[in-house]
Amino acid sequence: MVSNAAFERILKKAGARRVSDAAAEEFAKVVEEKLLQVATEAIALAKHAGRKTVVDEDIRLARKKLGI
Repeated sequence: MVSNAAFERILKKAGARRVSDAAAEEFAKVVEEKLLQVATEAIALAKHAGRKTVVDEDIRLARKKLGI
């Protein structure tokens, strides 16, 4: 999926001076888990609306519903 370097950049952008490989991997797991939750909820919202296509509003509503 996304490289550990990308997650390292995010952590550094948030203020970390240095990031271990293990920390980047763990952060990636957390991000993937949260994104999967949002995606699952967004798909459910699209289906509920009678659509096969997930639209931006589904993502926004999913985030709001999940408190993310």
